[in-house]
Amino acid sequence: MADGIIVIGAGGFGRETLDVIAAINALTRDPTWDILGVVDDGPAEIQIERLRDREIRLLGGIEANRELFEGTHYVIGIGSTAVRARIAEKVEAWGARPATVVHPSAVVGTRVVISAGSVVCGGVQISTNVRVGRHTHLNPAAVIGHDTVLDDFVSINPGAVISGEVAVGRAALVGAGATVLQGLTIGESAVVGAAACVTKDVDPKVVVIGVPAREMENRW
Repeated sequence: MADGIIVIGAGGFGRETLDVIAAINALTRDPTWDILGVVDDGPAEIQIERLRDREIRLLGGIEANRELFEGTHYVIGIGSTAVRARIAEKVEAWGARPATVVHPSAVVGTRVVISAGSVVCGGVQISTNVRVGRHTHLNPAAVIGHDTVLDDFVSINPGAVISGEVAVGRAALVGAGATVLQGLTIGESAVVGAAACVTKDVDPKVVVIGVPAREMENRW
């Protein structure tokens, strides 16, 4: 019997998360997941229409579904690392159970730990001895090198390359097509801009852009 699952977030990554779940379900005659619907506090009309086209139920806001969350699996399909952290804390206090969903086309090496709540999209490559923290998003075609540690609530955007022995701090974001060279540290809540090439450690709570990546401004 399939386990019920709620997807939080009606936007683009929420629907990409639905695609990952659908791909998992397509592997076997009996589906792994029963998609109960999508929860979103303020979906745009176009998002509502796109869910309707897919015949996916929009269940309403988070607070309105408190009872449904109790004991039910969920996954957060929202790109903002800080928002993910706040939502996870709230719904897990209600007894919700974070699910981990990995697209069948992802390549996952040996001795890899993918923690609860994480979403691994199609085309992702994860090398050996990697730890992926809770509620982390690996977007399509991201590459994670050997012996790397991604902390909780990290986002690695499409096509980004994280080289070996890199440490990415909690709630950090690495933009689309960016590269982080081997052995570096990306600090907590830092942002690496799209297509940047990181050649030295990045401090917490800063934004770096360009080639080589340089600090742009403090986020706070």
